[in-house]
This record gives sequence, structure tokens and C-alpha cells, in this order.
Amino acid sequence: MSYDVARVRGLFPSLGDGWIHLDPQVGMQIPDSVASTVSKAFRALVSAPGGVYPAALQSRAIIDAARGAVADLVGGQSRGVVLGPSRGALLNTLAESMSPRVWLGSTVIVSRLDDEANLVPWIRAADRFGAKVSWAEVDIENGALPPWQYRDLAGESTSVIAVTAASSTIGTVTDVRSVAEVAQSVGALLVVDATSAAPYMPLDITELQADVLVVSAERWGGPQAAAMVFRDPDQLDRVRAASLSPRAVGPERLEVDGHQHAMLAGLVASIEHLAGLDEAATGTRRERIVTSMTSLSGYLQRLLTYLVNSLEQLNTVRVVGTSDPRVPTVSFTFSGVSADKVVRRLADNGICALADQPSRALDGIGAGDVGGAVTLGLGQYSTPYEVDQLVRCLGSLA
Repeated sequence: MSYDVARVRGLFPSLGDGWIHLDPQVGMQIPDSVASTVSKAFRALVSAPGGVYPAALQSRAIIDAARGAVADLVGGQSRGVVLGPSRGALLNTLAESMSPRVWLGSTVIVSRLDDEANLVPWIRAADRFGAKVSWAEVDIENGALPPWQYRDLAGESTSVIAVTAASSTIGTVTDVRSVAEVAQSVGALLVVDATSAAPYMPLDITELQADVLVVSAERWGGPQAAAMVFRDPDQLDRVRAASLSPRAVGPERLEVDGHQHAMLAGLVASIEHLAGLDEAATGTRRERIVTSMTSLSGYLQRLLTYLVNSLEQLNTVRVVGTSDPRVPTVSFTFSGVSADKVVRRLADNGICALADQPSRALDGIGAGDVGGAVTLGLGQYSTPYEVDQLVRCLGSLA
């Protein structure tokens, strides 16, 4: 397996703007194949599915293709793929669709490592029905999410365990399989937000033993579209329908309204893009995805090591969280300078980074007490040269 970053960079016309993009948390740069597909689809996919004429049949085919592409991405089944505009919307629909009997007298377990999208829907549902919310805490020393605490938190009353596969701010990778064992032992639904893991590693919903897995395409270079995958598609029949259509079946039961078909076309194109990151990848689309994502992961892990080592050479920088394994996402504080000022200085030098990202993990670790944290991440197109430019700029700020 090989990863040719120079070839991959050529797939992204937006990189010609001269900026160094280290802000994938707000959206990876979009490859030309995805942008072209969406543009073409906006002109062609103008009819809703349901008719027998060509435009309607084409729209139905795009929906089916999107389910199949997401299934290949996560190793699931297409009939278990629910499509939607965002992970927050999908998770909120899932929480709302669960029977009130599930919530009464129950406990939901969430974690400080998660983004708000996988916290707010569960907290609101628990509050509405009087359920208890228990928190899995982050180790403030290394940023890890110790899996042993789930054994202490879970019990017969636990109905839902919501956890992230990887942190969007400090990069921590969760031991999802260990959490799944706890969820299965108490009969709880395990909902995994894989949004921050999907751009960097191959996913397998069966191996993770997640009951529900959520991904969001803009994080790997796709359009604003998301998917919620049920490991057992039959489980979709056990939740209340949210669709406005009385004829909705299968995953359509949790799709509230119609789809933006151009975005779904872009979703398919973005997953095809991931499958082609390694030119040596062969076989089915699923096999090519695994090969390409494994190749990408190896490259970015080496670049992450170089980034962290380079940052740690600066006396003024403190990297937050040292847990291993981790995705190529880093947050750091800068001695004597607030995060927003650091980010403005980076922007003055053509580098995109983020300041004070909403994060209960960073809050718990105390990043706000020292001026906030700068958060950045690597992308499919990141290079050692860009890391050098970042570190050089930070060094001049000291």
C-alpha cells in the first residue's frame, strides 16, 4: 500500500488558494469530483422519487446508491442506512422516535469527550421523560476516556449509551468495543458518533459492535449530508416512525422529509473519492475503501507524530491530551497568548486553524483557564511542509 499525497493534492482545486487548511473540523476541502457531481446533479435531479418517468427513477436510484455507498464505508447493510442533512438532525430524530416507555425510569450514559451533536438529543430526551443522565469522564492527565468506568455507570436501568469513536478536538480514539460489551451486558442501545473517525480510518460497524453508527460527509470532503447506520436493520421497525409519509418503510421511517438528491449524489462521489485515495487499491468498493483508508491512516499517523513532536519543541506550547491511539487532531494552549490571538496570527500567515472549539473535554481539562485552546487537524492533503510552516509561525509568536 502506498499513499501519494502529491497526487491526492491534485484532486483538490481549492488548494490553489494558497492557504494551509488545518481546520477539517468545520469541513474538509472538497475534491473536484465531488463538486462536479453535485453541480451536475443540481441541474438534472429535479424530480422526487415515486414516479415512473426517467427523472423520478433517477432520483430513486441516487437514494439507493447513497445507502449502498455508506454501507460500504462502514461495513453495514444498505437497508439499515438512514440518510439526513446532519448528524444532529439524525440523532435528534432517533431520540424522539424511541418510545416513552424506554425512557421512564431509565438512565442514559453520555461522555464528556463527545460533540454536542451526540449529547444534546439524549440529554433533552432524558429531561423530557425524567430519565437520569450519567457522565463518562475524560482523564484530565492524558485525555483518554477510560472504558472501565462504563461498568460502574451501567446497570439494568440503562437504556442508551452514546459515545464518540474519536474526539474532534484532542484526537482521542475511544475503545468502542469495550463499551459495546458493557452495553450488551445490560441490554442498552449503543449509539456511536464516528464523524471524527471516518475521515481517518476504516470503519466496521460489526467489529465495533455499535448498534447505531453516525457519520457526516463534510468531514471527509463530501457535501452537507449525514447517515445513521443500524447494524441490525430490523431494529428500525422497533422505533416509532418519524417520516411524514404513511407509506415509509425501513430506513425511510426515520427520514422526516424528502432528500436533497444533489447532495446525495455528492455523498456517493465523496465515498468513491475515499476508495480511490490509494491507486493500488483493487476489488470491491468496500475493499478499496479499507485499503485506501488504511494507507491514508498510516501516512497521517506519521505526519501527526511529526506535528506533535514539532509542537512540543516550542516551550510556549502545551499539547492537550497524549492518549494513544488518536486521530490526527490536536489541541494546544499557548503560554501568555489567548487562542483567538494565536489563530488570528496564523490567519495573517495564511494558515487556517480554530480557536475555542465547543468541547466539554477541553473545558474539563481546563484549557479555558489559560486563554483557551487552538484546535487543528490534518487532512488527506496535508504535508510536512505545511507542518513546518505552522511551527515556524508559532515560533515567531513566542
